[in-house]
Amino acid sequence: MTLETTPELPSAITRDLHAWDAGGAESAPALTAWVSARLAAHETALAALLAVEGPRTPENTLRLYDAAAEQLSLAGSQAGILNSVAAEKGLRDQAQQEAQRVAMAATALNLNRQVYDALAEMSAAMSRDGASPATRHYVNRTLLQYRLAGVDKDQATRDRLQALHEKATRLSLEFSRNIQEGAKNIEATTEELEGMPPDYISRHPPNAEGRVILTTDQPDMQPVMIFAANPALRERMFLAYNTRAYPANKQILLDLLATRQEIAGILGFRSWADLATADQMMASAANVRKFLDRLDKASLDGGRHEHQRVLAFAQKRQPGLAEIDIVGRGYWYEQFRRQTFNFDSNSVRPYLPYARVQAGVLETAERLFNVEFRPAEARAWHPAVSVFDVFDGARAGARLGRFYLDMHPREGKDKWFSAATVIAGARGRYLPEAALICNFPGGPPQRPGLPEPSAAGDPGGEDGDPGLMQYSDVVTYFHEFGHLMHAILGGHTEWAGISGFATEGDFVEVPSQMLEEFFRDEKLLKSFARHYESGEVLPSKLIRDLKRASAFGRADWVRSQLFYATLALDLHDQDPAGLDLDAKLRQLYESFQPWTWMPGNRMYSSFTHLTGYSSNYYTYAFDKVIALDFFAQFDPADLLAGTTAARYRKTVLEQGGSKPGREMVRDFLGRDEDFAGFARWVNEEFEEQVPAGR
Repeated sequence: MTLETTPELPSAITRDLHAWDAGGAESAPALTAWVSARLAAHETALAALLAVEGPRTPENTLRLYDAAAEQLSLAGSQAGILNSVAAEKGLRDQAQQEAQRVAMAATALNLNRQVYDALAEMSAAMSRDGASPATRHYVNRTLLQYRLAGVDKDQATRDRLQALHEKATRLSLEFSRNIQEGAKNIEATTEELEGMPPDYISRHPPNAEGRVILTTDQPDMQPVMIFAANPALRERMFLAYNTRAYPANKQILLDLLATRQEIAGILGFRSWADLATADQMMASAANVRKFLDRLDKASLDGGRHEHQRVLAFAQKRQPGLAEIDIVGRGYWYEQFRRQTFNFDSNSVRPYLPYARVQAGVLETAERLFNVEFRPAEARAWHPAVSVFDVFDGARAGARLGRFYLDMHPREGKDKWFSAATVIAGARGRYLPEAALICNFPGGPPQRPGLPEPSAAGDPGGEDGDPGLMQYSDVVTYFHEFGHLMHAILGGHTEWAGISGFATEGDFVEVPSQMLEEFFRDEKLLKSFARHYESGEVLPSKLIRDLKRASAFGRADWVRSQLFYATLALDLHDQDPAGLDLDAKLRQLYESFQPWTWMPGNRMYSSFTHLTGYSSNYYTYAFDKVIALDFFAQFDPADLLAGTTAARYRKTVLEQGGSKPGREMVRDFLGRDEDFAGFARWVNEEFEEQVPAGR
C-alpha cells in the first residue's frame, strides 16, 4: 500500500513493506533478511540526516528522522506480530530474536547524541521560522523522550543505559513468550461439566479413557469460570490459568523490575513509575495514586453492596457457605443475575454466533465512522486471517488503509486480545495498516470476506461450530475494533512518528473503551444479533434484562482494576530488592477484593501488561472516565445519527498522536473530562437499590 515515493527519501525505504510478502511468515532466514533490509534502510536515513549541511529544517532533518524511526516501527511491529502468531515455534523463536534486534536499534537511536543535537538545532530554528502545531508537538515530544532516555549523559552512562534497555527488552520478550507458550490442559469428568452450555459440551467429547481435556485458552477457560457448577473443576482451571508461566516468570519479573529501577536511578528518578509517567497525561506516580484513591472512594460502597448481595444469595442456595472465594466469583455472579435480573448468560449466546457478530461490528463501524470495508485479496501470515481494505465514505473511492483479522485460537498463537500496528501510515508515503489478534470461539469465516448471513441463520466456522459468544466477548470485539479504527483513521498525519494510536499511553484506551459502550444500545444489537439456527432477532426483553444484569458488578470491576493498577504501580514504585511477589500479590488482593484468596495463585507470572504498560495499568480506568464522557455526547435515541460521530472522528481519531491527549479531550468535549459521570456509571445499579440519603 505504498504511495508515491517522497523525493528526498532513499527508494529502499518505501519498498517491501510486509514481512510475509517476503516469505517471512514461512521462513526464519527470510524474516531475518527482511528485518535486516529494514534496519539497513533505517541506517541509510540516519546517515542522510547527519550529512545535512546548512540550516536544519523539518524537511531536511525531521523528514529523515521520521523515516528512520518509521523503519524501526515497521520491523518491530511485524516481527512482534509474527512472534505472536507464527505457526512454527522455530519461526516464533526467530521473530523474538528479530524483535530484540529491532529494540536494540531503537535504544541506540534514543541514545544517539548526534541525532538529538540535530533535532535540537532544528527545533531552535523552528521557534524562529514557525512550524505547524503537529510538527511542534512531534519535535517537543521526541526531544523529551530523548532526554528521558538519557541522551544528555556521558558516553559511559549512555553505554550502560543501552545495555540495561537491551536486557529489559530481552526479559520482556521472554516473559511474554513463556505466557504465550505456557498453555496447560486439565482433565475433567463428564459429570464435572454440569452447568456448561450444550455447545461447549459437544465441542469437548470424552477421550477413550472417558476424560474430557480442557485447555487454558480463553474459549475453554472463561466458560468454566462462569458456568461450571463443580467448584473443584473451577479451582483446577483457575490455578492452571494463573500458573501458566510459573515458576519461570517469577525470577524473570524480578530481574526486569530490578533492571527498570536501575535505569530510573541512573536518569535521576526515584522509581521506574515516575520515569514511565513523566511523558504521560498523568505526569507522575503521585498523580496516579491520587487518581486510584478517587477510584477507591467511588467504588468502595458499591463493591461492598454487590458482594453482600451475591454472598447472601449464595448462602441461601448453599446453606453453610461462609464465604465466596475467587474461583466462585464468576459462577455466583452468574447465578445471582439469573435469579435477580431474570438473565441467563447462556440465553443470549445463541443470538451471538461469531460470523454475525463480526458482520455487526463491521457494519456499525462503517456507519459510525462513514467508511466502507471491502474484502481484500491480500497475503497475510496465516490462511485463517481475513483482510479488509478501508475506503472513505466522504471521499468516494479514497482508500484509507487496510486491516487484518486473526480472531481464533490455534497452537502457539498468543492467547490474549490485542490490536497491533502493521504499518504506521504517513501522508504521502504509506497508507496505515493494523491487525487484531484475538481468541474468540468458533472458526474463521470463509475468505476473502464474511459469508452472507442467511435468514435461517449461520452455519458457523470450522466443523460447523457457530462460535457462540458471551456478551462480554462482543464487548471485547468492539473494544479492539476501537483501537483498529484509531490506527486507520489516525494514520494520515504528516509524520509517521505521531500516526495512528501513537498518543500518550494513558490516552490510547479512550477510543476502544468508548466504542464498548455502543454494545449496550438495543437498536444496534438488534441490527445483527440473530439466533444462529432460527434467525430470530434478539428479543427486546432479553436485551433489557442483559443491560440490567451487566450493570450489576461494575463496582466489582473497578475494584479489580484497582487491584491490577495498584499491583503494577507498586511493583514499579519501589526498590525491588527483597520484594516478595507472592506476599505483595496477596496483600493487595485482600486490600481491594472481597473474594477469599486462593492459595497457589501466581497471576503476576502471567500478567502480560507488566511488560507493555509496566507501571501504567491505571490507563484502563483513567481512560474509562474519559470514554464515558465521550460516549455521553452521542444521541442515546440514535447513536449513529447526527454529527457527533463526524466531530469525534475529526477531533480525536484523525488526530492520531499529532497533539496532546489533553487537547483532544478539550477539543471534543469543550472542557476536561467529568469524573462524576464515571462515578454515576459505577454505581448505577447500586443507586437504584439503595434509598436516597442512606
